[in-house]
Amino acid sequence: MKNTLNRRQFLKLASAMTALAAVPRVVGAATTAPRVVVVGGGFGGATLAKYVRMWGGNVQVTLVDANPNHVSCILSNLVVTGALPMSRITLAFDSLKANHGVTVMQGRAVAIDAAGNTLTVSTSSGNKVLPYDHLVLSPGIDFVPAAGNWSPNLTPHAWQAGPQTTLLKNQLAAMSSNDTFVMTVPKAPYRCPPGPYERACVVADYLKRKGRTGAKVIVLDANASITAEPEAFGHAFNVTHAGVIQYVPNATVLSVDSSTRSIVTSAKTVNNAKVLNYIPNQRAGAIAATLPLNSTGFVAVDPLTYGIASYPNIHVIGDSCAVPSSDGKAVPKSGHMANSEAKICADAIIRSFTGEAPDEDIATSSACFSPITNKTSSWLSTNFIYGDIFDASGNVKGKGMHRVDVGEAAADMVDGDSYQDMFIWADSMFADSYI
Repeated sequence: MKNTLNRRQFLKLASAMTALAAVPRVVGAATTAPRVVVVGGGFGGATLAKYVRMWGGNVQVTLVDANPNHVSCILSNLVVTGALPMSRITLAFDSLKANHGVTVMQGRAVAIDAAGNTLTVSTSSGNKVLPYDHLVLSPGIDFVPAAGNWSPNLTPHAWQAGPQTTLLKNQLAAMSSNDTFVMTVPKAPYRCPPGPYERACVVADYLKRKGRTGAKVIVLDANASITAEPEAFGHAFNVTHAGVIQYVPNATVLSVDSSTRSIVTSAKTVNNAKVLNYIPNQRAGAIAATLPLNSTGFVAVDPLTYGIASYPNIHVIGDSCAVPSSDGKAVPKSGHMANSEAKICADAIIRSFTGEAPDEDIATSSACFSPITNKTSSWLSTNFIYGDIFDASGNVKGKGMHRVDVGEAAADMVDGDSYQDMFIWADSMFADSYI
């Protein structure tokens, strides 16, 4: 039976999820404070750094990021269409430093000495070696491009927000009537399951509003069907944006030529598109990829601590990790989920400093809004509860995170109120992670 959770109930739950509270287990004053080094200033890393300092007492936290601030993928598709300025999704680390005492180092993590408990960071003034008691990696994603001649400077992915977002925005603005915007959906698992379908919708809406008569959006999906919110996006493709969006499933990318903006897939070939938004398949971010990876290219973790089996004091959260879950109910890679995982990981680290075992009474959550037009949005919410997980036959296969769907917007719930609530949800996420 379909979940009938309404939008207001959803928004209340989503806001509560980002404001999870835990009983602080303060590490008392000691001769040497424990050291936590965090790599990656996205929603996972920033939240982890903040909450370890909030809950941990006498713990030194250093956050390492290659950039001076974080540009959010949340809401970034609205920057592509010009609905929002880039400043709206640019999140500074200033409050983490001023309000929470986090040390922020701008640099790129280049090497882990797991046996020696040190991380080497390349900075503008040379390499720095950071000792740690716990290392948390939240570096986001890296790409596994198809064969051919792909240059993101010519055919952007815009799946890491910032300059790529601006490049795709400018290419979209240059489209004329009868032009074609081609985009791909990577093979799951990938960052933000609803994101590509959301982008297709807002691009189609932009082309219609700008009077680009005859312009098309071709969605080449490597998956067998829409991977998130199939009712809302199916209605958007077939009704709201009918005649503009062409959806092609089972389209595995075989080769890309950025110089001609051409792409060959197992289902369709497109040559000389006006815009080619190629989003490659994905794997763990570079520094996390130096650790053991599973068959899909991500780091398997213990969901009670987000530690890895070979080195329990090295943790991976956010897009780079693979969490054990029931078959067909994978833990999504999203900003909200990264924020949620960070709090579980922070609590587990603090417990380790105070000699306590990890908490087994845990849950994580993922919620999001997806704009369908410049005035309407859909939404979804899912919880994951720690305990028994199941195989495809319903038999217990071990322990992990079992998905319990909270609700999602039916086609008739995609409306203007949800669009406005999207900004409340996003601002709640931004504040919880960065302020």
